[in-house]
Amino acid sequence: MTGLAAAGAMVCVMLLSWWSQRWLGPGLRRHRDRYTREARGRLDALFLFVDPGRLWAGAVALAILAAATAFMITASGAIALLAGVAGWRAPRLLVAALWRRRVRRFEQQLPMALLMLASALRAGVALTPALRQVVDQGGGPLAQEFGLMLREQRLGVPWDEALEHLNTRMPAESTLLVVAAMRIAARTGGNLAEALDSIGHTLLARLHLQDRVRALTSQGRLQAWIMGALPLLLLAVLDWLEPDAMAPLWQTPEGGAVLGVVVGLEILGVWLIRRIVRVDA
Repeated sequence: MTGLAAAGAMVCVMLLSWWSQRWLGPGLRRHRDRYTREARGRLDALFLFVDPGRLWAGAVALAILAAATAFMITASGAIALLAGVAGWRAPRLLVAALWRRRVRRFEQQLPMALLMLASALRAGVALTPALRQVVDQGGGPLAQEFGLMLREQRLGVPWDEALEHLNTRMPAESTLLVVAAMRIAARTGGNLAEALDSIGHTLLARLHLQDRVRALTSQGRLQAWIMGALPLLLLAVLDWLEPDAMAPLWQTPEGGAVLGVVVGLEILGVWLIRRIVRVDA
């Protein structure tokens, strides 16, 4: 009887797997294609030459590992599901964080590069050789972006289109100002050196102001992280001290609902505090 039950269970698992592959397979393949396509664009923008298929495989493996680990620790399906979703999103969030960091680094390097470019133009150097000097003497990501713009121009891409590509890759207000100044100078023949020098000093003053604002609001941002971590730390301590009393929170549907509400309020509270201390300079 036991063998017959095991055989029946195996047949049911095989039928369920076949049904899942038949009905969920096409949708999963479409999602994988969209995921890898978006990841390829972001990785190319970061100059990270990694196969997007590996990022997809890593996201799937991390989601399964996070869900299995959470279920073994808490024995709660809701928490395991949340952990799986977090593990699934982690690689994409990491790539997005790296991209934002690259844009910030580009904005920090841009003022000095503009001042260097303006000095070269005043000395009588043409725009393209001056940009080449900035690329040779600068570091990434600015040197990589300007170098890619120069390579596009050598391959026959129009100057306006190359500037538009730079603005697309580095979507920042400072990049928009530089692109607009170069376009106007190329079309009307204005004094590009004076325009770049003025933009460089303006961006440099803006960076100093942003650093000052960031220093003044650092206490509020730290408070947001502390207030967000305190309930989670309290849950961990109570579960360690009173596991029997905390068991319904992890192992019952009502407890999963409470945890979902807690997580939602945590995210909302941290978001509100960060919005309060955020000052656009």
